[in-house]
Amino acid sequence: MKPDSPSAPPTELTLELESLRPALLRFALLQLRDQAQAEDVVQDALIAVLEKPDNFAGQSSLRTYVTAIMKYKIIDALRAGQRTRQFEGHDEQSDDDLIDALFTADGHARETPQAWSDPVATVQEQDFFRVLEICLEKLPAKTARIFMMREWLELETEEICKELGISSSNAWVMLYRARLHLRACLDLNWFGHQPAPR
Repeated sequence: MKPDSPSAPPTELTLELESLRPALLRFALLQLRDQAQAEDVVQDALIAVLEKPDNFAGQSSLRTYVTAIMKYKIIDALRAGQRTRQFEGHDEQSDDDLIDALFTADGHARETPQAWSDPVATVQEQDFFRVLEICLEKLPAKTARIFMMREWLELETEEICKELGISSSNAWVMLYRARLHLRACLDLNWFGHQPAPR
């Protein structure tokens, strides 16, 4: 199966890939901080799927498959040093209120986290990723970026620090803040709406 030629009508695969473009672009832009470069990375990932459509075995969703390809395109772009915007300075948002609300002065949780439903089944649900994306968008831009570099791109802390020009202690604080915010957001907007385990 060959990718669509310019004169051929769009296939179902082409239409489905095009519908994924906005979400893929948001993720790429979060990491690369450059519109043109993010669009190039997304385009490269989509073309890779169209050039070899038989490689998609259907064992995961098409979005998961394309995202995995795009992940490596983003890593290549970061490592090549092609991005044009520098990492911003300090977060304008304080996390003191969030920490105070979640923990006592001695570091213990104020409330025992409620039990979540089956995490494996939850992660497989499409809506979970939509809520996670919304929660990531609520984070300060640089906090979301460093979280995605560590957890999604799976870059080592040393490489992240070098790329962003920050110290390792600053990186760990930012990752801690990102996890606090995401946990609170997912607890409220996702897991809080799941049925309690029996």
